[in-house]
Amino acid sequence: MPQDPYRYFRPEARNLLDQFAQGILELEKNGSSAGAVQRLLRLAHTLKGAARVVRQSTIAERAHAIEDTLAPFRESTTRIGRDNIDAILAHLDEINSQIVTLVPNAADASPDRNKPAGGPQTAGADSAKIISSDVARDLPRMISAETADVDAVLDGVAETHAKIKALRRGAGTIEHLGHLADLLRAHTARAMPVERKRSADPVEAIAEELCRGITDFAQELDATTGQMDRELRQLRDAAEGLRLIPVNAVLMALKRTARDAARALDKAVNFASSGGDIRLDAAVLGAIQAALIQIVRNAVAHGIEPESERFAAGKPPVGAVTVDVSRRGRKILFTCRDDGRGIDRAAVRNVAVERKLLDPAAGELGPDDLVALLLRGGVSTSAEVTGVSGRGVGLDVVRETVERLDGEVSVHSEPGQGTSFALLIPGSVTSTVALLVAPTSNGQTMALPLDCVRCIVRVASGDVANSSNGRSIVHEQQAIPFIPLSAALAATPWPGARAWTAVIVAATDRIAAIGVESLIGAARVVARPLPERFGFSPIAAGAALDGGGNPQIILDPDALVSVAYSIQTIEKEDASEKTPVLVVDDSLTTRMLEKSILESAGYEVDVASSGEEGLALARRKRFSLILCDVEMPGIDGFTFVERIRADPGLRNIPAILVTSRAAPEDRQRGREVGAHGYIVKSEFNQAGLLTMIQPMVAVSPR
Repeated sequence: MPQDPYRYFRPEARNLLDQFAQGILELEKNGSSAGAVQRLLRLAHTLKGAARVVRQSTIAERAHAIEDTLAPFRESTTRIGRDNIDAILAHLDEINSQIVTLVPNAADASPDRNKPAGGPQTAGADSAKIISSDVARDLPRMISAETADVDAVLDGVAETHAKIKALRRGAGTIEHLGHLADLLRAHTARAMPVERKRSADPVEAIAEELCRGITDFAQELDATTGQMDRELRQLRDAAEGLRLIPVNAVLMALKRTARDAARALDKAVNFASSGGDIRLDAAVLGAIQAALIQIVRNAVAHGIEPESERFAAGKPPVGAVTVDVSRRGRKILFTCRDDGRGIDRAAVRNVAVERKLLDPAAGELGPDDLVALLLRGGVSTSAEVTGVSGRGVGLDVVRETVERLDGEVSVHSEPGQGTSFALLIPGSVTSTVALLVAPTSNGQTMALPLDCVRCIVRVASGDVANSSNGRSIVHEQQAIPFIPLSAALAATPWPGARAWTAVIVAATDRIAAIGVESLIGAARVVARPLPERFGFSPIAAGAALDGGGNPQIILDPDALVSVAYSIQTIEKEDASEKTPVLVVDDSLTTRMLEKSILESAGYEVDVASSGEEGLALARRKRFSLILCDVEMPGIDGFTFVERIRADPGLRNIPAILVTSRAAPEDRQRGREVGAHGYIVKSEFNQAGLLTMIQPMVAVSPR
């Protein structure tokens, strides 16, 4: 590896630039504050000093110029003007361009060979266009520079691994030598005269020492090479993890793009993002960033309305552009939304017809047709050509990028509400923090992305309700599906009643409880895609390697939750007509909890908030069971059951009292009024409730 005088300066400078860019944009958004300005001055001073250490005078001069621009606002509450912000951002871009050129083979480059400091670019539309273009252009180069050292480490690991494999092949030769030594010793013993066997023989001693030495050496070599192999695998995984770049590296460029485009078009835009801690392969991230920059620029140019138009439409004066990054099984989803005017389908159609991209006789554009037309390129509804929009060459970049990455793109637009672009990209190699679990006592370790784990609970055997609609537990006063991980993998049948460690897994819009045998711990894993030709379970999103080189399946949270719900859906379709049950309770929480439990067990549930309402419902609709609270305003539970027993049309309906009153006299009162069951809320158990009501509804008249 060539000597690199900038190996420490580059990452430090990149980190300082990222902090500075974030700080200056926040300063522009929120106004001046002495503390914020002071922090930026410290960052600029640190960068200047570091640049001088590595003799990068151009960078040092730019940092000094930033200090000069900020210094007047050190103790002032005056808002920093946009011209000053533009000047600082221009300096940052020039510093960034200088850092990109600092590669290992540039050790002999003199400062004079770098670009002269010059003056900062002036503010205005052209400046904003140039600034954001420079950020977009330099990002892949920055990513490449930041991963160069890691690639060199990976190359070294690969070479060392190859040498270890050669050593292991040599172990076979040593084993053969040991076998020859054994034969030599045996032959020496047979050929030795009897009188010599009775005394110590040096030849036999040498043969035995040779055998012992070869055996010991072979064992030591095997242990050493095995340990080196494991450690190199760990080093490789760690290096690959370092090679993965956090999405934040792109999000900062997108924030600059939104700011600069809005500045050029005299619009007010607030940019927000999430999922920046997800790490992706540098090649994937470098490819997708160009598409995202085009989408963000289009959102500002075409989507976000001028302030006067937004005010007339009853919208906030500042437009919103958001970019969210999340995992979707084996892929990564980038979603870019704006709250602008939406896509004008009629205008798109007219431009497409005018440019002979669409037959005039074609009907109204559907959503799919609109997406295909926009992504084709050459269509722009902008009234004029500017540095930001008007040439219709943006979205075809999105299409080409997505196609190159073998991904998918979709667009959803609502007139007056905004537009959303969704880019679903294969993640290739990604890094994530995962919860390691064992599905069975002798099963392999599996990984579940930690960001989908809501919590971990201990589930007793009585907490799992078994019904015709599958199994469920109560979590946060809601019945949710429960399934052992081993059953979800279809590796083993459902085990019998037992206690479980359950991981509450959150998918996109619902949750489920997944039973596991044990929890191993949390670790960062490097996920690799699974070979398409192998028939892996649909809930497997990828694979990682542990320290011993053993594969670990990485589970897909969305697919896992879908399996839990699909089992219930199938069983519901096969079930007979649902049994109607009435729940009467003045507490909304209790009503909805009991309703959720009963519905998850396959019952049709009506609710009433008072005894009077419950009686009215019972007289209008035939129920097979009634659950009723005792302490309610108006008619209490005891009186409610008495009136049911006195009504010829209702007297045969089983009724269960569910109450917080646990005194023996209250239980006796319940039996006297004709209740079929009495459940104390402090002793409430989902499985016990379903077990109690099952024989009652089986004999209840319908």
